[in-house]
Amino acid sequence: MTETTEKKSASRKTAAKSAGKGKSKPATSHAFEAEVGKILDLMVHAVYSDREVFLRELISNGADACEKLRYESRRDDSLLAGDPDLTVTIHPDKDAGTLTIEDNGIGMTGEELAANLGTIARSGTQAFVEALDNEAAGTEGGSGDAAALIGRFGIGFYSAFMVADRVDVLSRRAGKDQAGNRWSSDGRGTFGIEPDELAPARGTRIVLHLKDDAKDFLEAHRIESIVRAHSAHVPVPIRLKEGEVSREIADGGALWLKPKSELSDEDYTEFYRHIAGAWDEPALTVHYAAEGRQTYRVLMFVPSEKPFDMFDPSRKGRTRLYVRRVFITDDAELMPAYLRFVRGLVDSDDLPLNISREMLQESPLLTQIRKGVANRILSELGKLADKDPDAYAKIWSNFGPVLKEGLYEDMERRDTLLGLARFHSTADMEGWRSLKDYVAAMRENQTAIYYVTGESPAQAAASPHLEGFRARGIEVLVLSDPVDHFWVRMATGFDGKPFRSVSQGDADIEAVALLDDSGDDGDDGSPASVATLAAFVKQTLGDTVKEVRTSTRLAESPVCLVATEGALDRRLERMLAKQEGAPERSAPVLELNPRHALIRHLAAQAAGQSDKALLADASWLLYDEACILDGETPSDPAAFAGRLTRVLLAQSAPAPEPAAPTQE
Repeated sequence: MTETTEKKSASRKTAAKSAGKGKSKPATSHAFEAEVGKILDLMVHAVYSDREVFLRELISNGADACEKLRYESRRDDSLLAGDPDLTVTIHPDKDAGTLTIEDNGIGMTGEELAANLGTIARSGTQAFVEALDNEAAGTEGGSGDAAALIGRFGIGFYSAFMVADRVDVLSRRAGKDQAGNRWSSDGRGTFGIEPDELAPARGTRIVLHLKDDAKDFLEAHRIESIVRAHSAHVPVPIRLKEGEVSREIADGGALWLKPKSELSDEDYTEFYRHIAGAWDEPALTVHYAAEGRQTYRVLMFVPSEKPFDMFDPSRKGRTRLYVRRVFITDDAELMPAYLRFVRGLVDSDDLPLNISREMLQESPLLTQIRKGVANRILSELGKLADKDPDAYAKIWSNFGPVLKEGLYEDMERRDTLLGLARFHSTADMEGWRSLKDYVAAMRENQTAIYYVTGESPAQAAASPHLEGFRARGIEVLVLSDPVDHFWVRMATGFDGKPFRSVSQGDADIEAVALLDDSGDDGDDGSPASVATLAAFVKQTLGDTVKEVRTSTRLAESPVCLVATEGALDRRLERMLAKQEGAPERSAPVLELNPRHALIRHLAAQAAGQSDKALLADASWLLYDEACILDGETPSDPAAFAGRLTRVLLAQSAPAPEPAAPTQE
């Protein structure tokens, strides 16, 4: 046995002797079995980030004690004799400046007080769990009760010194002829233990002598607020005693532990409003228990209205984490960022925590929970979409732009998210269309899923790029959310059909028959003259455009601009151009509609001996018109105005009078 071990053993023996004797002898004084000043200061000032957690920790300890007694009473029901209703009671006393947290649980002997409270980071609960597991080894469900116990590290008690300059603990172990004892310390280096018959008949009473700057914890409304936020769902009722009046402020029943058959929509709505701080009703409730290699329970809500922080740049979720019914954090990143609008909680029996119980240790269990919860939420959304399309459409209207973030962030679930996605389209600008609906309605010989982007649905639907698609009855998805520019570049397709922009690359829709070609005289103008015009326009515009070519996508407009194959969508380029250090924009392709009267007229002039300067002005005006149709302004407004003036003057100039006949 080492010298240190011998000292510890001697200290514990001294504590045990003092516990069994009356008050005739003075209280014994003991040194904490650790580097007192530094360790306690670390516990009080470094481990915890919020002072109010002391109440959570002490309530959790009391709930642990009640759970231990509940287990022990299975073998000896006399332990509950005379007081079978297990509770934790909080008693603020403003006159005395004390806050008392009392439980009628298992209690502690003098030796246990010395061992559990006198050795920092020693947990009585941990020892109990180990004993319980050893006892139940080889029996069915042997560790089920162990999972219900909260404390694992034995330091939560010391958070009391954040708010108290002295702490008294009066405790009596459950059972016949057990003596009561008082543990007392100012948290500066020593503690005392002495017999005290004022200890409760069974259980533990913790009396905090509050510091002057902590007297607000004596206010009933403050206590209730902390209990609701952190401990409303521990497995025993919590009562608040003011004077001689005692009332229940938490019923000890966690809603998520109750069977769904026992809960009403009103129960769920009330709990949702409490946990989300909202006033709307949940649009979808997901409540289930996962069992297997690990056990956890989930209660999640999809709001019916947009949360105010849905587009906060931090993109943090608001899912609460409980471990064995005790609130740990609402910043555990249990959900992917694109599900941050979901509100609710996860209660795990198995997750390992750090010593302050405020942060999670990263573990495979946490990864499994994240995966399982996200998959279940998406699965429930899919079921709702099939069962009640109208209800799902409302959810998508509110949260579609956020869910679509997953299309470029979450490759593993991309197909699932594409199945959940809904779009406005040229077939239904008011309603929502799924990709399954789109594929089912594709025209014969159509090989891709086409989309158009815009600042708004109305602007996108007015794009000239859609004319040829409308003429052939090809449905086009209308995308107006900023995120749409990104996910379409990442998505490979749906049901074997690739995504293609109507404003990028060749239209490649000639194989799809026109809906009505009776009004088409088949005259596309002289192919040679249109080719001559295209060559002239390209020569005039130079590097401003990558290419000038005839178009199959235009039906009514004379011109349009498209991005080259493989280049960024033009609207995405405009978005990125606003960012510092953005790459230079690529030159677009200018497409001419050979069936349009203006293009025919200019093609005839290009083939003849027309004024080349005037034709050059017309070429630039065609380009500027295409920019305007694409949602941009001419790059040089003054030059645009000058060209327009010259062309208009030329068109309005009087025709030359015919020459007078010559006389013979």
